[in-house]
Amino acid sequence: MGLFDKKYCDICGEKIGLLGNRKLENGNLCKNCARKLSPWFSDRRGSTVEEIRAQLAYRAENQEKVAAFHTTRTLGADTKVLLDEDAGKFMVTRARNLAEANPDVLDFADVTGCNLDIDESSTELKRKDKDGKEVSYNPPRYEYSYDFYITIFVNNPYFDEMRFQINSSSVDITPPPGTRPGMTSRYNPETNVEYRNCKKLGEEIRQVLTQVRRDVREKIEQAAAPKAAVTCPCCGATTTPDASGCCEYCGGAVNG
Repeated sequence: MGLFDKKYCDICGEKIGLLGNRKLENGNLCKNCARKLSPWFSDRRGSTVEEIRAQLAYRAENQEKVAAFHTTRTLGADTKVLLDEDAGKFMVTRARNLAEANPDVLDFADVTGCNLDIDESSTELKRKDKDGKEVSYNPPRYEYSYDFYITIFVNNPYFDEMRFQINSSSVDITPPPGTRPGMTSRYNPETNVEYRNCKKLGEEIRQVLTQVRRDVREKIEQAAAPKAAVTCPCCGATTTPDASGCCEYCGGAVNG
C-alpha cells in the first residue's frame, strides 16, 4: 500500500483521515476509537487489533462501574483520587464529568504499592558585574523548583501504574543568600508552606491507599483461613461457625 492510500479503522471500520491514524502492531486505529482507551495505557503501538478490541470491551464495562461509583472520600486538588469505601473501589481523575471521561475503576485489592516522588531541579542565579556581564555569586546561589508525583502500582491487564502530578504548577523557592563568603546557601524546602502542603497531601494519598490495600488483604486472608470447630454455648453441639459467627445447627451466636 502507498503512503497516501486510504486507511480504515480495524475496530469500527470508519475511514481514517490524513492525520488521524494511530498505528497498531497489525493494523490501524482511528482517533475516535483511540480516545476510548484507558488514559493510563501506553503500549498502543505494541498492541494487536484483537488486544485493542478486548480493551475497548473492558472500557465499555467500566462505564457501568463509573455509573455505580459512589464517592465517599476525595483526595487531591487538581488530579483527584476518589474512593468508594463501601464498595472497596477507587479511581484517579481530574475530570468533572465522570460519565464522559470514564476513568478506570479499580478495586482496593488491585493496589500493589504506592510511592510519593519529589522531583527537584535547580537554576543558578547570576548577577551583573561592573562591566554588565553575568557572573556567579560567591558562594553560588540557586533557585529550586519542586514537583510532586504519586505513582500507584496496580494489578491490571492494560497498565501497571498510575502516575500523576499532585501540584498544578511547580513550587519555586529562592533561598536567601549566605551571610558570609564561603557559606552555603542551601535551603531546607520544608520551611516553605506550599512545599509542606504538597508533601502532606502526597503522603496522605500514599498512606490511605497503602492502608486500604492492607485492610482488604487481611480480610482475604481471614476469609481463606480454616475455621476451628467450637462448642456452641446454646445447644452444646460441636460446630464450625458460619460467616456471621453463628452455630450451624441451632443458629445461636457462638461468640455472643
